[in-house]
Amino acid sequence: MGETGAVHLTHHHGLGNDFLIGFVDEIPADGADLARRLCDRSTGLAPATNGGATPTVRGADGLVFGTTGGNGRPVFTLFNSDGSRAEVSGNGLRCFGQALVRRDGVADLDVVVDTPAGPRRIEVRGGPADDEVQATVEMGNAGPGPTFDGLDLGLVGAEVRHAGSVDVGNPHLVLVVDDPDAVDLAVVGPAVEAHFAPVGCNVHLVAVESRSAIRLRPWERGAGLTEACGSGACAAAHVAHQWGLVDDVVEVRMPGGSATVAVGQPICLTGPATWTGDAGDPGDGDSCRG
Repeated sequence: MGETGAVHLTHHHGLGNDFLIGFVDEIPADGADLARRLCDRSTGLAPATNGGATPTVRGADGLVFGTTGGNGRPVFTLFNSDGSRAEVSGNGLRCFGQALVRRDGVADLDVVVDTPAGPRRIEVRGGPADDEVQATVEMGNAGPGPTFDGLDLGLVGAEVRHAGSVDVGNPHLVLVVDDPDAVDLAVVGPAVEAHFAPVGCNVHLVAVESRSAIRLRPWERGAGLTEACGSGACAAAHVAHQWGLVDDVVEVRMPGGSATVAVGQPICLTGPATWTGDAGDPGDGDSCRG
């Protein structure tokens, strides 16, 4: 792959938010270019299928490299599908935990992983033979998010009942509306995110359904519309809890499925991680080359 030669990649998803994951000695210098090429939804890598069936998915929302730090701990590095770097990802970390389980042939993993946002603890319940496992990530403490002073909330095209920003290792803007599905997020997401240029921001439309459940649609910085956003689920649950709208444990319902967020210090995210298959170009087995 690129300057590293052939690298074994696996394809995983957390509630439809999917990642290509490979373990390398060092991050390729052309990692951004690789992410753009391999994650492309039209021409990128596809997981291998049994019986030669046509793959149901191609590309991914992000490309993850796993390395080993000087302290011996795994290091998580994520490139978004547009080639930009991401500090952290809740779904990506759950998938990374499953990839570690499969690589090392262990079950019920409990590991601390280093990320650009700081260390994150991952607990995986399941083993290397399980296509789907349950994983919990300690996502750290929430902090102040980017300012959105001057942002025209009229861009949303619906009444925004609450608005707040939060940082959970990466930046998020949470907008509470009556019905997230009534908003054209493919148009609204980039329009709102433009306010935060050049750094960008994840944008989430949220409806509060009960004291224990919210519904969320994500627009992810560097990936666009996604089926789920783990760090976004944490951000939304945190600010909704601050506003007094939800309790300490919240089910976050997203287009790809539900995850559970326990609000606290740290915030904990629990949900499935699913191995889809080994990934490779057609006819290229389970590896890729630049």
